[in-house]
Amino acid sequence: MKLIVRYISRHTLLFLAGIAFLSLEAMADLLQPAFMANIVDEGVKQADLGQILRYGTIMLGIALLGAVGAVMRNFFASYTSRLIGKEMRSDLYRKVQTLSFENIDRLQPASIITRITNDVTQIQDFINGCMRIMFKAPITCIGAILLIMIQVPSQIPIMVIILAVCAFLILCNMRLGYPRFGIRQTRLDRLNMVSREFLASIRVVKAFGAETHESEKFDRASGDLSEAGIAAMRVMAVFSPLINLTVNLGTVVLLWRAQYRDAAQIGRLMASVNYMTQILFAVGMVSNILNTAVRAAASAERVREILEEVPVQQETGSKVRGEAAEQEPGEARRESEYYGQVEFRKVSFCYAGAGMESLKDINFRACPGETIGIIGPTGSGKSTLVNLIPRFYDATAGQVLIDGRDVIRMDSVSLRRAVAVVPQKALLFTGTIAENLRWGRQDASPEELRQAAETACADDFVDSMKDGYETLLGQGGVNLSGGQKQRLALARALLRDPKILILDDCTSALDAATEAKVLEGIRKQSQGMTVFLISQRISTVMRADQILCLEEGQIQGLGTHEDLMKTCATYQNIYHSQIGGGAL
Repeated sequence: MKLIVRYISRHTLLFLAGIAFLSLEAMADLLQPAFMANIVDEGVKQADLGQILRYGTIMLGIALLGAVGAVMRNFFASYTSRLIGKEMRSDLYRKVQTLSFENIDRLQPASIITRITNDVTQIQDFINGCMRIMFKAPITCIGAILLIMIQVPSQIPIMVIILAVCAFLILCNMRLGYPRFGIRQTRLDRLNMVSREFLASIRVVKAFGAETHESEKFDRASGDLSEAGIAAMRVMAVFSPLINLTVNLGTVVLLWRAQYRDAAQIGRLMASVNYMTQILFAVGMVSNILNTAVRAAASAERVREILEEVPVQQETGSKVRGEAAEQEPGEARRESEYYGQVEFRKVSFCYAGAGMESLKDINFRACPGETIGIIGPTGSGKSTLVNLIPRFYDATAGQVLIDGRDVIRMDSVSLRRAVAVVPQKALLFTGTIAENLRWGRQDASPEELRQAAETACADDFVDSMKDGYETLLGQGGVNLSGGQKQRLALARALLRDPKILILDDCTSALDAATEAKVLEGIRKQSQGMTVFLISQRISTVMRADQILCLEEGQIQGLGTHEDLMKTCATYQNIYHSQIGGGAL
């Protein structure tokens, strides 16, 4: 709950204003039965119309004040809780942007989405409930108890017993409910993950007619969530009626004891019963808000886990990994100061939780202006290798050097501005084609957009569209083919004019003629760039300056096409399987 208190403290004045109006409303509610007792005992009993009107007028004024307090309390509660919810979501979003890929892999995207949406909503509802109900409940409850004791002192033992039993039941409710609501949120993560996976793969699901299988998987996840929700709500279903029963029994005992009192005090008896009803309502409110608090506490713990998550990759490191060190002069550099020399020195890498290394003892150097082809069987570590260059992951052993400096000691922002990556799965965003291309460089002119698109062989299909570069793309570029998306992603990367260009099998959806034209355009524009060209097709990498052949995370060969055809069995097998024949 410390997290919730910390966010509330940012808006102390708004919170206190809401509590002040809430207190005004509560005091108005407490005063009504007392004046009603006076109307009965001093007005109705004695047939004094003047007393009835006087006390009635006072009650009307108190009611108006209470109404003003209620309206203002609702306003401040809603405004403050939603403002805190907005800030918490923004903080979570910004924090996620600072996390390393390894952190996100461990937390899981579906769980992160649940925490930013559902968990924050739980906390927001709790804060709203606190300002609208929870702080009113103790004021009402304590005030009603005090007034009963003042008007009917003999009822003090009953009040003590009722409060003790209610406190015990509320405590049991919280202790049993907290872990169950935590399990419910975890099950909600699972349901979101299944839903997200289905929506992302809906075309594959329909292509294989796997709707029934996916429906069954969703039903299982939904059923698990339902069971967890039932288990949590079952606790509330048991304890809430018990709390109500306790207060109602107290009311019965109060009435039973009142039969021995003077009938002249009927007004006070009515007030006592009214106050007992308010106590019942207040205890019920406390019970309900504490149930919400249990859910909010479970959600706050999940939110806190992200906010306090320490990125695996730190902005600066020391020569000995894991030790803190200040950044040395010259470590943070502008992208224009990079030359693009890349060197791997005895690099090994293992994904968190994986049983075996994805890369083992990788050694090679790429100089500015060179194109390095990377080829190998599926799962050989090609994409993993290039992911270490922009520091998406950190090597578990060895060093990745850019211009002679270890990337773990470099400023990641300037490093990534000097590197452009074109993934195999082209990622486009909702917006126009021009807006998507300008992810490469925001200040690019229309002519520069056209030139980049022309190099990537995307200008023809863009010009054929009705709105050209202002054509609106759907989410993920759903209104484009796979090849069109790849070419736009490539144009976006070229627009950045990077020092290091990583092409991760980004021409897989192109036909051979278009691919050859695209690669030729890249060769002309990439003068001075260090280009890493990953491909499953040997025809794509044959003309590279050096070809890196990987298998099972290890380098099997490094050299030109002619060299590898003589010395590397893995490369020879790939060549024969795709092209056939013997040597060149």
